[in-house]
Amino acid sequence: MSRLDVGDTAPDFSLPTADGEKATLADLRAGATNGVIVYFYPKASTPGCTTEACDFRDALASLQGAGYAVVGVSADPVADLQAFAAEQRLTFPLASDLDHSVAEAYGTWGPVTFGDRTFDSVHRSTFVVAPDGTLASVAYDVAAQGHVRALREELGVA
Repeated sequence: MSRLDVGDTAPDFSLPTADGEKATLADLRAGATNGVIVYFYPKASTPGCTTEACDFRDALASLQGAGYAVVGVSADPVADLQAFAAEQRLTFPLASDLDHSVAEAYGTWGPVTFGDRTFDSVHRSTFVVAPDGTLASVAYDVAAQGHVRALREELGVA
């Protein structure tokens, strides 16, 4: 799993979303003055992913007010993302990376050990893409709890 660093060019993407649209990094960048927060999560509707998504939901107004767009990316099918968004009242795009090609490009796809099983999955990770398309922040293998608060502090978003 090849990982990205601050200053690298963010891999572009175009993915279907829970709301039936497409999320592209180019469009998200065009609509955000300070950048795009792209966060990868392992599985919709699981406890950790729900905690993280709800933290982003609850911080969305302040993040958008500070000029950031948010998109969540997982390898879940669109139907699962639709249910997750509806259940948790998520108002930012959730994108389906079913073939995990975008996760691979960002270095977030690889072996995960859960209990006594090891399998390939998304590693919970967050990237901030600057307006020029480079990575302003890179955080791999973050904790679900408290991650959004730490990101807001890093970005200076109250």
